[in-house]
Amino acid sequence: MFAANLAALTLSHMSAAAVFFQEAVGWDPISLWHQMGYLARAVVVILFIMSGWSIGVMIDRWMAFSAARKQSRSFAPAVAGALRDGKIDEAIKVAERNKKSHLAKVVTAGLMEFRAHQDSSDIPGETIEASKRALERTEAIVHAELKRGLGGLATIGSTAPFVGLFGTVVGILNAFKGISQEKATGLAAVAGGIAEALVTTAVGLFVAIPAVMMFNYLTGRVEAFDVEMDNSSSELIDYFLKRRNVGVRRS
Repeated sequence: MFAANLAALTLSHMSAAAVFFQEAVGWDPISLWHQMGYLARAVVVILFIMSGWSIGVMIDRWMAFSAARKQSRSFAPAVAGALRDGKIDEAIKVAERNKKSHLAKVVTAGLMEFRAHQDSSDIPGETIEASKRALERTEAIVHAELKRGLGGLATIGSTAPFVGLFGTVVGILNAFKGISQEKATGLAAVAGGIAEALVTTAVGLFVAIPAVMMFNYLTGRVEAFDVEMDNSSSELIDYFLKRRNVGVRRS
């Protein structure tokens, strides 16, 4: 008899708690939004703005890197053939047709500097040094262009969890505030605060994880582009040295 009464009492309490839970907390996005306080909503809005900005950077860099890779693949053999035949003007024209290529930007600067000094009265060594400086300057500029937006992406990836954590702290404080106002520790007293804490934490991680992953990936692509530009610069300087040696022997 006692066991039957205990089971009935337990079932009645569980049914009441289930009904109370459903009434207290709605777990769809709209209900969660309405249960949040203004500060928690502001945190979520800030996180979504950060997410939108990071997605924009990802798309922009992806398109820029894809275009640079595609044009560089067609540029490299074309400019190599022109230089093999000694046609510097033709090589410059090929480079100017591939303006999105990181290699074309660097090679164009070196070729134009070499051509500008080729017919001047400068000693051959000065021509090579001037071309080398032009290549180094252009490499630095192109590197900065390739890294555009990545600093902000890194900032978002590192700060978004802390912004979400701020919302978590606000939610926990609101939960304690609910307990104080309701003079109870039931679900109704803490539902809003717990919802704020969970949502802001989840949104913060949702923003940070893709940002960090894409930052690391894009940084690796930039480093690969830097290596390609360094190799192209070295090969171009070697080409200039060979042309100078040929000119010296002919003279």
